[in-house]
Amino acid sequence: MKKCASSVGYSSILHSSFCIIMIEIEQTPEGVVIQVKALPGSRKNEIRGEQDGMLKVSVTQIPEKGKANKAVQEQLAKGLGLRKSQVQLISGETNPLKRFLITGVTVGELRELVNSITQCK
Repeated sequence: MKKCASSVGYSSILHSSFCIIMIEIEQTPEGVVIQVKALPGSRKNEIRGEQDGMLKVSVTQIPEKGKANKAVQEQLAKGLGLRKSQVQLISGETNPLKRFLITGVTVGELRELVNSITQCK
């Protein structure tokens, strides 16, 4: 087994041909909250993996008048196979460290979605 990118209180482990990413995901009465590190002004729109318990999401849009936030929301929805209406920014509007509320999925379902699209980087 090989240890990959570690996060606060969690670690990702690479075993043979699979990798499990440990993103901090929290159940709330409204839905599931996921921590995101936004990387605006990147070369392409993509979910780039995990960093310090957060999902890294890069977008080409620059942080201007909420355009990058909207692009991150859209990339999260697209990457996780969710509707845009299921993904809502709840904090970090002017900060690269953001929290998104995801509705219509459980913590386990969201963890599976995240693990299916990320790799240890």
